[in-house]
Amino acid sequence: MRALKRYDRRGFTLVELMIVVAIIGVLAALAIFGVRRYLASAKTSEAKNSVGAITRGAAAAFERETAASEILAGGANSATASHSLCGSADPVPDTVPAGVKYQPDATEGEDFETGTATAGWKCLRFSMTQPIYYQYQYLQGTQIAGAGGTRPNPGATGFEAGAVGNLDNDLLNSYFIRGGAVDAATGQLTLATQVFIDNEYE
Repeated sequence: MRALKRYDRRGFTLVELMIVVAIIGVLAALAIFGVRRYLASAKTSEAKNSVGAITRGAAAAFERETAASEILAGGANSATASHSLCGSADPVPDTVPAGVKYQPDATEGEDFETGTATAGWKCLRFSMTQPIYYQYQYLQGTQIAGAGGTRPNPGATGFEAGAVGNLDNDLLNSYFIRGGAVDAATGQLTLATQVFIDNEYE
């Protein structure tokens, strides 16, 4: 009989196994961080896209000419058509969703189905029917309260469109705001160059 050699089938040492476990642990931690950041970015993209859409709606409403309905006598001229911003809209929902989604109510007179031809969400022609993570606001002539940092003040002749959220249900809110103002000299609406962001992943 031939004697078996003990060292032909040598296994892994304890040090080698510990190194492999440590590498797997580091890779798992990086993967978890990356997935969390990806999920948070996917949620914040809702706010950025929606604020952009509200801003475009405000700009489009301003570009539309509005004229008073008049009955003119023979030889008379109508009033000059004008451009004006939509009036403020009620926040939707009433309170900031804290770590949950809110389903907008599509019933006439509720949520995004409020306003008139000159004010509110109907003037902006903006609506959402899918569940949302953020509270959406549109204010004409004033700034959205609560955001930190410095951003341009649109003043009495401007507006701000914003999304306020609290994805992780803590005491801090995140803000995504874009505004615009009407230039008194030219009468043209100028929009902010980008969305102002405060506490993006809160």
